[in-house]
Amino acid sequence: MIDSYAGSDDAAVAIAGARAGADVVRALYGRRLDRIDKGAGDFATAADLKAEKAILAVIRAARPDDAVLGEEGGRHGDADAVRRWLVDPLCGTLNYAVGNMLVAVNVALLGGAAAVADPFSGEVFFTDGATARVRRDGADDALLTPTPGTRLVDVNLDPPFPGAPGFRAVDLLAHPEFGARFRPRVVSTTLALAWVAAGKRAAYVTDGGDLSRSVHFAAGIALCRAAGCTVTGIDGAPVGEAGRGLVAAADEETHGALMSMIRSRR
Repeated sequence: MIDSYAGSDDAAVAIAGARAGADVVRALYGRRLDRIDKGAGDFATAADLKAEKAILAVIRAARPDDAVLGEEGGRHGDADAVRRWLVDPLCGTLNYAVGNMLVAVNVALLGGAAAVADPFSGEVFFTDGATARVRRDGADDALLTPTPGTRLVDVNLDPPFPGAPGFRAVDLLAHPEFGARFRPRVVSTTLALAWVAAGKRAAYVTDGGDLSRSVHFAAGIALCRAAGCTVTGIDGAPVGEAGRGLVAAADEETHGALMSMIRSRR
């Protein structure tokens, strides 16, 4: 079946890769999996490794000349290749390891198509670079429509915290205007970024450096941009070399409110 992707467009390849990884993650869920220590409290499991292998098989069959950067396996292919795929086979490994189903599989072509699969809902959020949609088994693809209506803001509290002391996520949560306007959530996976694009979250905030080329964040950022969300760094600069971290909001008003709170705590 992998060979059938050879003539597909990039969005189809991203979707197929994300689904292949999600199939592995779902199949291994609930099993006792050894942890592979990566240092600083981080680890991988056999599910991470096998899911990445499945995704790589799809990309290699469809785009053999493209380079790939995988979270677990590192770089594959020509280092000078113009096209590069970014793969996070299991975002939310700690959630998964303790029996929590809040995880995501992220596949993105740098600067192009991307897909985020939820292994347990069966949803695949994807973009061709122009529009953002969700695919559910047995249903037509639906456009993603961001909205701040839920008032739920997902805030990443996982270390490290490179923005401290200038920015601390806990300070944002403690801001009196935050509690008056929003309700915090912490799902500990970038599935929450797809939820911003889909209208299930009003915004997502995380500390960090340049996240535009991150295997964890590239797919979610692409989805949010294609859906029409307002996306910048926590410093207000465009995400990329100039921006630090990420504020992805359903609309400009929500983004502006969060930026005002962030700046007032510095």
